[in-house]
Amino acid sequence: MAELVFFSGTMDCGKSTLALQLDHNHTARGRCGLIFSRNDRAGTDRLSSRLGLEVAAHEVRDDTDFWTFVVDERMRGTTVDYLICDEAQFYSTTQVEQLARLVDEVEIDVYAFGITADFRTHLFPGSARLIELADRVEVLQVQSLCWCGARATHNARTIDGWMVVEGAQVVVGNTGESASEVAYEVLCRRHHMRRMTSASARLRSTTADGLALDLPGAAG
Repeated sequence: MAELVFFSGTMDCGKSTLALQLDHNHTARGRCGLIFSRNDRAGTDRLSSRLGLEVAAHEVRDDTDFWTFVVDERMRGTTVDYLICDEAQFYSTTQVEQLARLVDEVEIDVYAFGITADFRTHLFPGSARLIELADRVEVLQVQSLCWCGARATHNARTIDGWMVVEGAQVVVGNTGESASEVAYEVLCRRHHMRRMTSASARLRSTTADGLALDLPGAAG
């Protein structure tokens, strides 16, 4: 039986690395698959991991129709046994439903990888729909760590080192499109709630008198 499996976790937990490894394992057993990604750190039409591994991929766009894409590939004689779908949090709910349909009606395995919640701790629409439809949801066991050493459970967006909790849900970090540096950092729940990033923690630790600074957006 084909499956729709959603591998989820925070940033830095090895999702893309696992996607590449899974594709390698299936290819080594003679299976043929297609790789998809969206807004990858390496650019369009790529799937890359933080370990430096990188392969070509089909870029998912707003108008991508997975059902039509796979049907067209098969009509051209391409064997498609499975799909690797990275950065699936950025997919639309309709696209996730197309993936589920491919599993149920065409018997293609779909392995989706993505972040569950955004920098505001709200579920991405694509991730929410995957949780609702997936045959299995696998939380990756490689733990990301907060700057304090605790398990990281939340993704934080920073601008020039300071955590923000407002803005568009999807903003790719370090794009060079603005004067401010947009980046992301994983935090434990405690420090996400306090809006305390590694930069603000370092600044606090260097205060001569040990008193808490009045940091932008910081709580207690």
